[in-house]
Amino acid sequence: MVNYDVIIAGSGAAGLYCALNLSSDLKILVVSKKELTLCNSALAQGGIAGVYNSPEDSPEFHKNDTFIAGGFENDPVSTDILVNEAEIDIGKLIELGVSFDKNPDGSYHRTLEGGHSKHRIFHYKDATGFEILSKLLLHVKILPNVDIIENAIIDDVSMTDTGFSFEIIHENKKKVYNSHYAVMCTGGIGRIYQHTTNSAIATGDGITFAYNMGADIKNLIYIQFHPTAFNDEKSRECFLISEAVRGEGAYLKNCKGERFMQNYDNRLELAPRDVVSNSIIFEAQKTGSENFYLDITHKDPEFIKARFPMIYKNLLAYGFDMTKDIVPIFPCHHYLMGGIDVDTYARTSIEKLYACGECSHTGVHGNNRLASNSLLEALVFSRRAALDINGKIVKSKNNNFQTHTFEDTSNYPLVPTGIKTEIRKIMQETYFVIPKVEKMADGLKRVTEIKDMLEGGKFFKDQNYVEAKSLATVAFIVLTEGNKIISESANIKVTEDKGE
Repeated sequence: MVNYDVIIAGSGAAGLYCALNLSSDLKILVVSKKELTLCNSALAQGGIAGVYNSPEDSPEFHKNDTFIAGGFENDPVSTDILVNEAEIDIGKLIELGVSFDKNPDGSYHRTLEGGHSKHRIFHYKDATGFEILSKLLLHVKILPNVDIIENAIIDDVSMTDTGFSFEIIHENKKKVYNSHYAVMCTGGIGRIYQHTTNSAIATGDGITFAYNMGADIKNLIYIQFHPTAFNDEKSRECFLISEAVRGEGAYLKNCKGERFMQNYDNRLELAPRDVVSNSIIFEAQKTGSENFYLDITHKDPEFIKARFPMIYKNLLAYGFDMTKDIVPIFPCHHYLMGGIDVDTYARTSIEKLYACGECSHTGVHGNNRLASNSLLEALVFSRRAALDINGKIVKSKNNNFQTHTFEDTSNYPLVPTGIKTEIRKIMQETYFVIPKVEKMADGLKRVTEIKDMLEGGKFFKDQNYVEAKSLATVAFIVLTEGNKIISESANIKVTEDKGE
């Protein structure tokens, strides 16, 4: 057993920034499921939205755009904090050495993305997430009070009278780690779909751990599908073609080579993501084809190569030169707006348990995230979580740690193969872009059977079991919420038909 003041599950932007902002006299453990740079934060291309020394922009404009994109279902208090504290964390990133792109005069270059009324996206070429994560890692790695373990699987978490116990598989050995406080920064749920822009770690583990401990989970049905993922059906992880490409003037075209967004929204290619994704699905139904393309060939080739070097290079590897060729795209799972419900300091409904980043539900995104607000949310609320812990742990910090004794499953059989594949197929067929109402009840029934089998059976707890259980739990919550809404809508319609 090893004891820490704070255990942070996840090494993306939220986890690392939380560690960086925690008091230097606290003993901290950061647990990375895979290698440190394999996370959704590192894949973020477009940038980080925020008002920082911007004379033509304001937090109020940013808030208004966020509300419009989120269908006005955004939490107003959390969103106020997000847009008004953006300058704190963008300024901090600059202090940490993040190399945001600049104009020839030395000012920061701000790009435009779908749903934004102002150029407010700070970026490093088309690899902003990786640049931010790399700089955060440089600073966190040298902190003497922070331990980091890579390729470590959390297979269970339990509450104790003094905090939490984590059972972690590292280097083929299981060990229990105890802490007074815990912060879930485990990312999204992309692996519940057959195709996703998310990394391999995105199986909803943190949400599942929190759910099983009794934490409130909210709006897990709010799943965002990015309209311009590279259309490669052979790959489970779909290469994302950033929103910023459309922000720089790219067109969307259908199977006939025609632009079509004018038929669905007057913001054209720069409408919010949910609008564009829905429009592509409607256009596919209209044309009878799922062949869609992104076209930026009308722009200067040298500009494209300089502005989007990573996207240009990756597309070349697939045989497409984006300066000359139209690129096949189609909507793909991308982001989760719901998650572990938290307050404005990232506190969950369980004392001493916090959640930050994509696995959390702050309410800032409403029912559809505005482009490039994800990195900002991860930083703002992980910093606030750290500040809250710093203020509390001074009073409660002590050397007494209780531990939980986890069940020994070493002699149990492995979980049956094919479970994760079946869950992904169910979710792809029932809850993709426009949910298929007629299939959701049967989907929920089967997912419930899988979840009950995994929870009630005796299986060896390894990575495959943990991820299968997480996917089943997350799919169960999503489809349960979805079926509930369908049922409520049907009841309202019946009442209206009766004239009541």
